[in-house]
Amino acid sequence: MMAQTNNITGVYNLRGVMEMASGFKLNNDSSFEFYFSYGALDRYGSGKWSLINNKIAFNSKPYPGKDFKMIDSGHLNNNFITITIQDKNTMLLPFVYAFTGELKEGEYPTKADSHGMIKLSGSNADTLYLLFELVPERVSSFAIDTKTRNNFVFTFEPWAVEVFFKDFELTIDGNDLTGKHPIINKEDCLYEKEE
Repeated sequence: MMAQTNNITGVYNLRGVMEMASGFKLNNDSSFEFYFSYGALDRYGSGKWSLINNKIAFNSKPYPGKDFKMIDSGHLNNNFITITIQDKNTMLLPFVYAFTGELKEGEYPTKADSHGMIKLSGSNADTLYLLFELVPERVSSFAIDTKTRNNFVFTFEPWAVEVFFKDFELTIDGNDLTGKHPIINKEDCLYEKEE
């Protein structure tokens, strides 16, 4: 088993997807590192891998549940919900979207301006949803009472761009790995092992 595990360890890079770099590093101690780079966006993940028949299963610590933290709230005398996103990296602020309730078909969340400000109608809303455009697979929800609070300040959690794995599997195919990608919607990925 140890010899088989040693043959599997190494770096596997995604092939065949233009303008994107992504892959896995499988270490001897059954830990793994994942990387994803697309334009100015870099995401990462880590955890433990295990060998089950001819598949590698990836698992990491559980997703904490929200990518944003509410740092302040109050009440303004108006009929809007006002949201401010704050972060050291001000370039991230316009990539946040917010909405309340269910979005109807053809309806889109409201995008933050360059200062991280969002104004929503919906003074009767009981849930506020935030979405980080660079992490589109996750939505953070917050219970609110607009009668007492309609002005909210949020910041990103430190793990906002981290990728979390739960029973994610890739198939061993010769020296390479094949299967889905954990972020992009692609079912038939080839991860080629570095020599």
